Amino acid sequence: MKQLIYLDNAATTKTRPEVVEAMLPYFTEYYGNPSSIYEFSAESKRAVNHARETIANALGAKTNEIYFTAGGSESDNWALVATAEAYGNKGKHIITSKIEHHAILHTCQYLEKRGYEVTYLDVDENGVVKLDELKKAIRPDTILISIMFANNEIGTIEPIREIGEIAKEHNILFHTDAVQAFGHVPINVDEYHIDMLSSSGHKLNGPKGIGFLYIRTGVKIRSFIHGGAQERKRRAGTENVTGIVGYGKAVELAMAEMEERVAKETELRDYLIGRVTDEVPFTRVNGSRTNRLPNNVNFAFQFIEGESLLIKLDMAGICGSSGSACTSGSLDPSHVLLAIGLPHEIAHGSLRLTLSEENTKEEMDYVADQIKEIVAYLRGMSPLYEDFIKKNR
Repeated sequence: MKQLIYLDNAATTKTRPEVVEAMLPYFTEYYGNPSSIYEFSAESKRAVNHARETIANALGAKTNEIYFTAGGSESDNWALVATAEAYGNKGKHIITSKIEHHAILHTCQYLEKRGYEVTYLDVDENGVVKLDELKKAIRPDTILISIMFANNEIGTIEPIREIGEIAKEHNILFHTDAVQAFGHVPINVDEYHIDMLSSSGHKLNGPKGIGFLYIRTGVKIRSFIHGGAQERKRRAGTENVTGIVGYGKAVELAMAEMEERVAKETELRDYLIGRVTDEVPFTRVNGSRTNRLPNNVNFAFQFIEGESLLIKLDMAGICGSSGSACTSGSLDPSHVLLAIGLPHEIAHGSLRLTLSEENTKEEMDYVADQIKEIVAYLRGMSPLYEDFIKKNR
């Protein structure tokens, strides 16, 4: 197999061996349904409760505020749709931002077709929600503010504490999509005044197909999936015991190693950004240079197409993306990059690289060298670049 440098951890992460090891007994040895009353199922129930406690502690939450789901998209859908249904008599207005994940944006569009009004906030050139605009958007009938903790494409971390304070001051529920942030940066739901929070296991070295929605005690939203009494009657369906166990172990490892991992990823991130911006002309870093996820790098290269760059990088053994994995089949430029003010022609030349603690400085040098070579090659075939050079000689 050719050399592989995996730099698409925002799309998914490798499941840690310790996580797999923790999960294995619950496939073959402790396979009982945790909802059953006989003793054999007690171990499954204990394991689910232990994982729930681990996750709650990581957030500063109560164990009975953690509800397991199939992933971040389900959690986002649940938070928005169930809140709209439960609080519709109070109002039908929701506030979100233009750079949310499509699990939020498409759910908002679904609700708009059902009589709800949604305000989509602008962001600044770094992708930061404008707090003044948020305050102006609040109406007497506003029932929910949903702003992501950190953007999945450009890595910008939003002013969540301030947003939470604004929501609390106006007695409005506050949900945050923390799929990219949970386990990567510290989060305390009380300090940030968060009422609901979505997360997904495969974004922090856990298994796919498992997530959770944190719902603060007192938030009166309804079930999203009906059919049984699981998850304290709020989410029907037999619990994914193996996934829950794996997620709990992944969270345990992430919290124990966070400080060391953040320091390493930040150093590698900044090193790669420095090399590429110094050595590849007409390159822009998208998102905040400082207030961003420790492992996120997002470039926009003028005069090239991002897809061509990705194919060439893949041939060199480098896995990256041009944006969210959920929209990788789309030919349209990223809605996030357009929202921060990039014109279409530059947004099309984007590259997202998301690191892990396993990457090395030597790999970053190889990646920087390949980017420099490939971008120069692609620009050499670009009539737009040729015209630009002629005009600026």
